[in-house]
Amino acid sequence: MNKTSAISLLVSVFFCSFAYAADDRPNIVLILADDLGFGDVGAFGQTKIRTPRLDEMAREGIRFTSHYAGSPVCGPSRASLMTGLHTGHSPIRGNPRWTRSGEPVDLTGDDTTVAEVLRNTGYRTAIVGKWGLAERQGGSLAAMPSRQGFDEFFGYRRHLDAHYHYRDQTVLYRNDVAEPPTDGGRGKNNSRYIQDLLTDEALAFIDRNANRQPFFLYFASALPHYPVAAPEDSRAPYRDLGWPERRMEIGGHYHHDAEGNVSYAAMVSRLDRDVGRILDRLEARGIAKNTIVIFTSDNGHEYDRGFFDSNGPFRGRKRDLYEGGIRVPTIAWWRGSVPAGAETGHVSAFWDFMATACDLAAIAECPPTDGISYLPAMLGDEAGQKRHEFLYWEFNESRGPVQAIRSGSWKLIKFMDMEPELYDLRIDPGESVNLASKHPDVTARLMDKLRGARTEHPEFPLEPVRPRP
Repeated sequence: MNKTSAISLLVSVFFCSFAYAADDRPNIVLILADDLGFGDVGAFGQTKIRTPRLDEMAREGIRFTSHYAGSPVCGPSRASLMTGLHTGHSPIRGNPRWTRSGEPVDLTGDDTTVAEVLRNTGYRTAIVGKWGLAERQGGSLAAMPSRQGFDEFFGYRRHLDAHYHYRDQTVLYRNDVAEPPTDGGRGKNNSRYIQDLLTDEALAFIDRNANRQPFFLYFASALPHYPVAAPEDSRAPYRDLGWPERRMEIGGHYHHDAEGNVSYAAMVSRLDRDVGRILDRLEARGIAKNTIVIFTSDNGHEYDRGFFDSNGPFRGRKRDLYEGGIRVPTIAWWRGSVPAGAETGHVSAFWDFMATACDLAAIAECPPTDGISYLPAMLGDEAGQKRHEFLYWEFNESRGPVQAIRSGSWKLIKFMDMEPELYDLRIDPGESVNLASKHPDVTARLMDKLRGARTEHPEFPLEPVRPRP
């Protein structure tokens, strides 16, 4: 189904199939961290970095302990989140340079996003932060948030733009208009911290729409993605703790602070603080009981080398299809609706967000996706929760192509020209013991599913590609 027919269907469904009145539908706030590891949050095991507001959010809401990102890197993960398609079907299956032609692949007018679906059924929509799905220089505006269902956009258009955390270093966009660096260059880390600007913008959107509900706010922070850099007021609590120093070199376009461990902790804590500011604003505006907030991360961590234990009990990190690269800390908070202090092991993924949003907005027919709504699990109804037959990923950087599939507790990983690896996550969440030879029947079954899980894409072949310079 193309975008026009899908949206027309949804508009017609809107008027005849809501289970409750439009103004009773909940607001939806989706907060996405960037390269935050499963173990970087106190509620998921972190002991060194302070995340009091996320920990409080978990105590007042529900933790998802088996929730997966769309990909182990930023671009395709965000594409899965927006389109409801896993990387075997998504229009964007790799980061901008990792294509057959070497040119970025953007969203087009034929792609349908969750923002479009919600906007066309009465939601006011905004993205604040990192978009990363409109990469082509001089490309069509069709890939911009304004053409993909968002009424408002403030933040980074491209991935490279988001590799700078201070206002004098990078371009920001307001809707379709570029706002250049404040001094026209790539200066030192001493101007306004962009995370603060983004949070202020998110709060202003809530203020403007508190009395004109429902709304969908997608807050896509660039923290704690490289460069490792944070303002002094966030670094100060982590100084003089006796931590080992990790010196960071300023190389390429990353303007790191000189000492990494202190600044990485500061970035995570500043993100935590800003999540708290958003929750507080919802409370202050009297709309917390009618707003669901979902917090998650786009993939595993990149920074840590063991000091913070950022991947928790899992193997791997960013760019790995082992659990540490794709299993992400996820919390849902909805005052009076989500059970407080709960936990679910329901196996879910980014491509489920479209179906979940449709469920929340009482849209009877969602565009076809790879997703299943996780709303029942979020509300504590495990018995009524539908399950995935399997989850699928593919990734084609570095050692790629590599594919992975999870079915029940079984996880299979297949590197090109290598024998498959099979793990039972129920007894071996760290993926340390390859059981492929001991369970050839399971290996064969999952390999068969793996081969049928994808469609061909001319820019994302299952063959080695080399990045564009």
